[in-house]
Amino acid sequence: QLQLVESGGGLVNPGGSLRLSCAASGLTLGDYAIGWFRQAPGKEREGVSCISRSGGSTNYADSVKGRFTISRDNAKNTVYLQMNTLTPEDTAIYYCAARAVCGGGWRRVSYDYWGQGTQVSVSS
Repeated sequence: QLQLVESGGGLVNPGGSLRLSCAASGLTLGDYAIGWFRQAPGKEREGVSCISRSGGSTNYADSVKGRFTISRDNAKNTVYLQMNTLTPEDTAIYYCAARAVCGGGWRRVSYDYWGQGTQVSVSS
């Protein structure tokens, strides 16, 4: 069983930055692609980014492209989401999730494991 724990959320001013972490235990994180998702109040869950098992391939939603960067350190069993130039529209609970591969439909397919989420709030 893979356990995922997100951290790094918080309150930040518009234009600010945060780095989220997704720490894994139970199984080897390097055996899984990792996706980041977010869900704002009253909205559907949205796929934000996905990174392949090796880290050699990444995917981004159009809404975050150029502002967010996903990376991973398999030796530390951790995946990161660096978020820059944040806007109030980025306010949401952010979740990481694991599956075998990202694939072309990474935003819509099912994931095997999910974390509990971390709150990100962007407000002045």
